[in-house]
Amino acid sequence: MRTRTTTRIGQYAALLAYLVFLAFPFLWLLSTAFKSPRELGSLHPTWIPRHPTLDNFRQAFDEQPLLHAALNSLLAAAGAAIVAVLVATPLAYVMARRRTGLTRAATGWVIVSQAFPLVLVIIPLFLVLKNLRLINSLAGLTLVYVVWALPFALWMLAGYVRAVPAEVEEAAAVDGAGRARTLISVVAPLLAPGIVATGLFAFVTAWNEFFFALVLLKTPEKQTLPVVLTHFIGAEGVADLGPLSAAAFLATLPSLVVFAIVQRRITGGMLTGAVKN
Repeated sequence: MRTRTTTRIGQYAALLAYLVFLAFPFLWLLSTAFKSPRELGSLHPTWIPRHPTLDNFRQAFDEQPLLHAALNSLLAAAGAAIVAVLVATPLAYVMARRRTGLTRAATGWVIVSQAFPLVLVIIPLFLVLKNLRLINSLAGLTLVYVVWALPFALWMLAGYVRAVPAEVEEAAAVDGAGRARTLISVVAPLLAPGIVATGLFAFVTAWNEFFFALVLLKTPEKQTLPVVLTHFIGAEGVADLGPLSAAAFLATLPSLVVFAIVQRRITGGMLTGAVKN
């Protein structure tokens, strides 16, 4: 009994240490965003600002078009998440249910594509988008995000499809439902946690993405939030730490809000409940 209690205490201690490790950068960013320039330049940094100020937030909005850049990021990230889910769901269903040579090859492509470095694919992507006249456009950037998120989305959703009992589809077939009707009316509702998790992955990945946005977007009014954040760093690499921290803190909020909204969908046992019912 004592050994079990000691093991449980050790597990909780390890979990707490891991949570502190994950939360420290965000908490330090939050603290820095509210510090005055004098406090930021102090040789003895403090955990909590002695004299909290909103000047860094005001300066950040005055120096850079953060709201417009955030809107660009939101349009690209939301569009990529929606399209990736819509495309990946039926493809993942086919990959999971029909084990043929083609589906095995597609699974291999999914795994191999994740190993490609960004620098290797940027030139072909740039040439393709140039021929499509989608350079320096949010539509072109969204298309790139969809292509980049699709392999992982397929792999992730295929695992959720395999978890759906085949008996559910067989019952639908007995009732006269075709493949398309079964996918839309029977399988898709059971995949809701996986679809939400996949959409969240695609959204967060696109929201935080920097390299593609830097290369493909030329004019300032089209730039996304991660690119605009680099404007707080001077030509010599010296960062305006206060406004940069304030802007970076605001840039992390949408991802946190989206995750807070959908976390129950991700962790809920919808599949188990549906099968029991």
